[in-house]
Amino acid sequence: MDLLSALRAHRLVAIVRGWDPEAALRTVLTLVEEGVELVEVSLSGRDALDVIKGARAALGPGAPLGAGTVLTPEDAWAAHEAGADFVVTPALGDGVTAAKELGLPVLAGVMTPTDVLAARRLGADALKIFPAAQAGGPEYLKALRGPFPQLPFVPVGGVDAAAARAYLAYGATAVGVGSPLIGDAADGGSQDALRERARAFLAVVRDAGEDPR
Repeated sequence: MDLLSALRAHRLVAIVRGWDPEAALRTVLTLVEEGVELVEVSLSGRDALDVIKGARAALGPGAPLGAGTVLTPEDAWAAHEAGADFVVTPALGDGVTAAKELGLPVLAGVMTPTDVLAARRLGADALKIFPAAQAGGPEYLKALRGPFPQLPFVPVGGVDAAAARAYLAYGATAVGVGSPLIGDAADGGSQDALRERARAFLAVVRDAGEDPR
């Protein structure tokens, strides 16, 4: 999978973390039905590997499917075996190295300029600014892009529709969105409400267009 090209084209990563595995699987499938092309299932959710396996079986081999909260080599191996074809980490660590050794592209968690350089050395395909809201929001992204204007940043954490619009305007390659998009759908909440939220976020990224870099 060419993760960077997918991020530049679709500009939205949906982050599914739930305590009801059946509802979490339904949430993944609903998001894809609505046109959200990049979905990450966080390993911190209940039975997340089974959710990934179920989603892979339902979506087939061609649909992008990620595993999030990959911390260790064991996490990376398990995600790979479950059918994930990219991984997302909250920070830098052995999970990044193991995923790259498995041939999986990595959206690696960073916060500081030092983290950015370390992530590049580890071979990260894109850089997840996390937690973005606590780091300073869109203005922090703007500042970080000063020394790193061409690097692919993906802010994650506290990204609602308004923040997503601002991040994309300030040069984010994509945004990662959890609860403002998912709500309670992965815990058994309304899938119809999820569809409405998905359409709202898709409208934001559609207005932004593809990342030109």
